[in-house]
Amino acid sequence: MKTVIRNGRVIDPASGLDQIADLVIENGKIAAIVAAGSDAGDAQVVDASGMIVAPGLVDLSARLREPGFEYKATLESELQAAVRGGVTSLVCPPDTDPVLDEAGLVEMLRRRADMQAKANVYPLGALTAGLKGEQLTEMAALSAAGCIGFSQAEQVIRDTSTLQRALDYAATFGFTVWLRPQDPYIGMGGVAHSGAYASRLGLSGVPVMAETIALHTLFELMRATGARVHLCRVSSAAGLELIRQAKREGLPVSCDVSAHHVHMTEHDIGFFDPNARVTPPFRSQRDRDAIRAALADGTIDAICSDHTPVDDDEKLLPFAEASPGATGLELLLSLALKWSADSHGEVSLPQALAKITSDAARTAGIQAGRLAVGEVADLCVFDADSHWKVEAAALSSQGKHTPFLGYELPGVVRMTLVGGRTVYAA
Repeated sequence: MKTVIRNGRVIDPASGLDQIADLVIENGKIAAIVAAGSDAGDAQVVDASGMIVAPGLVDLSARLREPGFEYKATLESELQAAVRGGVTSLVCPPDTDPVLDEAGLVEMLRRRADMQAKANVYPLGALTAGLKGEQLTEMAALSAAGCIGFSQAEQVIRDTSTLQRALDYAATFGFTVWLRPQDPYIGMGGVAHSGAYASRLGLSGVPVMAETIALHTLFELMRATGARVHLCRVSSAAGLELIRQAKREGLPVSCDVSAHHVHMTEHDIGFFDPNARVTPPFRSQRDRDAIRAALADGTIDAICSDHTPVDDDEKLLPFAEASPGATGLELLLSLALKWSADSHGEVSLPQALAKITSDAARTAGIQAGRLAVGEVADLCVFDADSHWKVEAAALSSQGKHTPFLGYELPGVVRMTLVGGRTVYAA
């Protein structure tokens, strides 16, 4: 059936389109974008007056916890959370149990995700067997099974020669390696940003140089191998300056930042709030401001949710003992809108949306994040002016822990479509 989404403010950051229009969907694709109020003919009409019609969100890091950690979350709960948050495409890291280091496991995950018929799932394969940092996986076979890149998740390859061989292998086939820059020894066991605040709280610290030393090493290896590397969840001003220099040099590097780090600083730990225990840790206000500036100038390519659902038994513990992680799929849109609002006009709504749609899709190398004739109709309709209160009961995710509990955030998703099908309607 033909569907017409009528009278919405249609925003496509990729093309610069931003106008009140009607969007026509047929056979799962965008058939036309026409003047508002055009004759809909024999079509199902959705009134989007006062709403934003945008590409479905693309999330570069969302742990779905299957297989192996179903007590924390399930595919059903997390994909429902995704579409409720307007996310239509998401990348999942390989740190499941068993690890995604064999083609059969990747195929099983994709098949189970397809059965849910909600958001599109793009797995990352493990860079090394069992994420142990020793033996390289069969990247070509994993790619054929559907992996869009290769990652160590939160595990570090300690042997630099192994990392060099991994990058050589990836460069040979044109694969992208997704790595979080962290030194394997400096800051090991740390739970908070190294500084006066962590010292006063008596918490072990993770210094910024744990990130910058790893970046220096990675850039040298990239120069030697020619591999393309995506840097996950950069957290510091010093790290961002190194990435800025690497991009100027022409190294094939991209990076993302967690939506939480766009807003939070080390002081949001408060009095040992375990909901604020994340990896990498929230850093100083100077680092947070540098993240915002790097998003605005294009140094940071995308904002991700870093969705990591954690159950009560692992979260409701003393800060240093709590498992790191926070739910984020349903907050990604709102936190991007809040970044735009906090900029007082310096960051427009289309610019903020680009970081969670077209820019994120381009970074991942997937066909998504656009509203254009002929493209698959993955989109979300949301009310940018409405606010919602972040409460555990309001979240579809099985993970209920976030440092934003109690916050009033902008942006309420009214409808999410994947392949032209309505997969969520408020």
